[in-house]
Amino acid sequence: MGKYAAKEQARTQTARTNQESKTVKSAGGRRRIWIWVSFMVVFMGWAGYSFISQQSQIADKSAELAKKKVEQQTTLKSQEQLSTEVKRLNDPEYIGQLARKNYGMYLPGETPIHTEETSP
Repeated sequence: MGKYAAKEQARTQTARTNQESKTVKSAGGRRRIWIWVSFMVVFMGWAGYSFISQQSQIADKSAELAKKKVEQQTTLKSQEQLSTEVKRLNDPEYIGQLARKNYGMYLPGETPIHTEETSP
């Protein structure tokens, strides 16, 4: 072997060693990337599941809130009517009207007039 052949053989040997070490290094890098990608896929799956689950819960709560608001409006209307009725029942004149209309009671000296409805 000549001087140049020895150098070429040493260079080839060094190139093979470098190539093998790069393969080992790139295998470690690939493994880290694969682990990172796997972790990100699992994390994004969990985040997507949580998002969808929360959206369905929000929709359910919104529907329930709408029902409760309608119920509240109905209750407030009923409360207002009852409050008006209580105020009217505290008035003696209104009580007299109810007694005449519902029970046929009249004040002394008052002459009741009854009308009969005729059907055509």
